[in-house]
Amino acid sequence: MVREISAAAFGASHELYGAPSAARFKAGYGAVWGAAGAGGPAGPGGWSAERVARHHGRTRHLARTDPDGCWLIEDQAAGPVGAVLSYRREGTWALSLLAVVPGAQGKGVGKALLARAMMHGRACLRGVICAPDHPVAARTFRRAGFHLHPTMRLSGLPDPARLPAPDGPVHQGTERHRDLMDSVDRRTRGGAHGADHEELLRHYRLLVVDDLAGSGYCYLRGGRVETLAATSRRLATRLLTAALLAAPPGEPIRVDHILADTQWAVDVGIAAGLEITTAGFLALRGMRPAELALPSRVLP
Repeated sequence: MVREISAAAFGASHELYGAPSAARFKAGYGAVWGAAGAGGPAGPGGWSAERVARHHGRTRHLARTDPDGCWLIEDQAAGPVGAVLSYRREGTWALSLLAVVPGAQGKGVGKALLARAMMHGRACLRGVICAPDHPVAARTFRRAGFHLHPTMRLSGLPDPARLPAPDGPVHQGTERHRDLMDSVDRRTRGGAHGADHEELLRHYRLLVVDDLAGSGYCYLRGGRVETLAATSRRLATRLLTAALLAAPPGEPIRVDHILADTQWAVDVGIAAGLEITTAGFLALRGMRPAELALPSRVLP
């Protein structure tokens, strides 16, 4: 049975992530769709309480703003076996989550969920997915008509002494910068994130730049850069440098979804002494890879 996830009936989708099925669901999500682990003490299903809160917040947010893009498949005997979260923003469709529990994999559950989500975005000119480094995911998204662009990851302990100081001011961002961020989004991904910035601000620190050369923003949490977008290489470099310098001492850095054309990010990582590895794909439809953006894994 396929059911729409709604914010008003969040308890239904909560069954996927809460005890006793949390471990089973996370295992399926991690094995097939490459969910990244979160730091902090393990909670139910191996997730920290903070990560569970972020995940529930994202589900509520998308079920409220795009209910037609959020679906749940249930088996009469086994209960929830898969879920998909997707959304539309100004002509850009994005996939936020596609997960299937291990016992239901290979039975068409993921294909059915993706078809439902893509139906929600059928009128959109552009589509974007941050795809994990997994053959099933790559094959599924390519067959759905997406172009796969391999991505890199920066990780490790940085050496702040090796990083030059940012070449200009970087400010703490607030909800008052939403118009600025929406403008940058339109330049880099074709459509503004809009209300998504409210959800990101609940869980991440925001850095912004705004001067005569252009503007940009970056969301980060600890040593993890969630997303970054700017209107010039110089400002993108400034933001990423400031984000690495803002990481708590001794906390590992992680920066995902770096494309081959995003060499400014690679250069910052090399300067900081970080490791560079390949990690997943950026799946795009109807749009070119953005040179000046690092997309969010949760809200691409």
